[in-house]
Amino acid sequence: MACFLDIETDEGLELPLSEDELAGACDAVLADANVGRPCYVSLSVVSDEQMRELNLEWRDVDAPTDVISLECERPDDPDLAEGEPCELGDVVLAPAFIAAQAGSFGTTFADECRLLWVHGLLHLLGHDHMEEGEALTMQAAEERVLAAIPTDGTLTDVVLTRHRAGDDE
Repeated sequence: MACFLDIETDEGLELPLSEDELAGACDAVLADANVGRPCYVSLSVVSDEQMRELNLEWRDVDAPTDVISLECERPDDPDLAEGEPCELGDVVLAPAFIAAQAGSFGTTFADECRLLWVHGLLHLLGHDHMEEGEALTMQAAEERVLAAIPTDGTLTDVVLTRHRAGDDE
């Protein structure tokens, strides 16, 4: 499997993760999900204001959030020919929002970005956390993937899937 990234970053914004690290985490998510076909993912790094606008447009929530995932295709779509790449979709991250919340969860900015990148990718693969059973399944996938990639070690005591029905993303 291979994850191919298209990264767009608003001027003046950045994540503390390299493109290689982002691709490696994406590969780990795909491997955990037993996805064998190449997948394309777009990552957008945006301001809190841009994130608020996207959250309002796509989720009808007039507030910024940490991550939004916009699914395009699933790797198991029967309309995709064998070996044909899959356009998974878009993950949008808001670094200022993420940095601010990292402290409240006791994580580093980089680990918080890793978690939310993995979280967003899992959404693209169809995971959700609106019901407790789904949330536990998604959290288990997050834990497996984060254990398989280098981190700063600050995610160990964190409840990984922090979102439940009615919460932001």
